[in-house]
Amino acid sequence: MKIIILGGFLGSGKTTVLLQMARRLTGEDVKPGETKVAIIENEVGEQGIDDKLLGNFAVENLFAGCACCTLSGSVPGYIQKIQRELNPEWLIFESTGVGYPASIQRTIKASLNLDARICIIVDAKRWIRIEKPLGQLLSGQFENADVVLINKTDLVDQETLERVTASVAPRVPGVKLIPVSAVSPIPEELWKDILEVE
Repeated sequence: MKIIILGGFLGSGKTTVLLQMARRLTGEDVKPGETKVAIIENEVGEQGIDDKLLGNFAVENLFAGCACCTLSGSVPGYIQKIQRELNPEWLIFESTGVGYPASIQRTIKASLNLDARICIIVDAKRWIRIEKPLGQLLSGQFENADVVLINKTDLVDQETLERVTASVAPRVPGVKLIPVSAVSPIPEELWKDILEVE
């Protein structure tokens, strides 16, 4: 099972990117009853993908081959349960907008010896406004990032996008920064860098 942790500050567009990612990973060849992608939502203070999801381990089928699970217990326990009951090819963990994805990554590695890829979403429209007051939190969210998506590029001009990119780049040296607009389909050629798949 491949694991991707999606992180980023509140309102950066994680859920919108997540749904595109899940649809891309499920593909067209889903067999009846098969779960290719499982999603764990761990949101605080934001409406989830489905606000009807309640309880310790509620599962909602979002679309063919994709299931979403709520989280109200230990991360390793949930992952083991998902592996046992759903056996997905991919697990996408959407972290809370004020959380640290690297902490989740370390927990998964230490408890289950599983690797997880971290994808951070940045809100291009709000970045300049929030980078200083929330600098420590934002820097912590970038720890161990494998790829950064600069989202909402449709809402900013080229000069602003360049300022945001220049501000984010030093926080993640050597990490690929990919401009996207989640309101439009992410181009197929970018998924290889985002997911590190062929």
